[in-house]
Amino acid sequence: MNFIASLNAAWVRNNSLLCVGLDPDPAKFPERLKGRPDAIFEFCKNIADATADLACCFKPQIAYFAAQRAEDQLEALIAHIHATHPGVPVILDAKRGDIGSTAEQYASEIFERYQADAITVNPYMGRDSVDPYLAYPDKGVILLCRTSNPGGSDLQFLDVGGEKLYERVARLVASEWNSSGQCALVVGATFPGEIARVREIVGEMPLLVPGIGAQGGDVEATVHAGCTADGRGLMINSSRAILYAGKGEDYAAAARRVALETRDTINRYR
Repeated sequence: MNFIASLNAAWVRNNSLLCVGLDPDPAKFPERLKGRPDAIFEFCKNIADATADLACCFKPQIAYFAAQRAEDQLEALIAHIHATHPGVPVILDAKRGDIGSTAEQYASEIFERYQADAITVNPYMGRDSVDPYLAYPDKGVILLCRTSNPGGSDLQFLDVGGEKLYERVARLVASEWNSSGQCALVVGATFPGEIARVREIVGEMPLLVPGIGAQGGDVEATVHAGCTADGRGLMINSSRAILYAGKGEDYAAAARRVALETRDTINRYR
């Protein structure tokens, strides 16, 4: 099953638009995990096991693993999710963006080494820098469009021929780059007006929406702006608010509790 089909199935099966972000910071781990060589894997595995039936996808951020020399634990984590929770796709948040020959290596890294179901990609080097990811038609390619950080406006709001740059990105992806139907876009929850504008441009294309939880995005506004007519279409990401809901040995149970609350809050507005 390809990424988009898996995502659609998870939306329905788990009645969820929640994407659980996996950004492991060992300094915030419970005491019993600190110093263990497999601490990152163990922490993230327990979070995944506790929340898999509440999520439409997981999104590990590669920098949190690479900075700790824990790429092998990332491989093990994705393999565990696939084996134990096969209906929940894994997006590797890597935000790659480089020329074609280098992008081919990045695509191989993400899809063949890590076996991720989808990747986040920076589109600002143009179509040829994205083609190597699109060459894997069963995988998802999620392109940055309107990001949740305040500085995103420095470039994304520039006028390009009568439309804003983020609107041009959305239009290009929807009309020209998505020939295999595998694309999605990143649009931040901190900008619900722009979510609505992107939805208007791209139709039912999935949107990955960071920015709720610790970043303060408005869940109700996000859902109303971004849901498709059938109440789907969104992967609303929460990372730190779920991961570090508890600081003791019950951290996985605490993560589940917050994930359940978040999923149900999202569903209240669908």
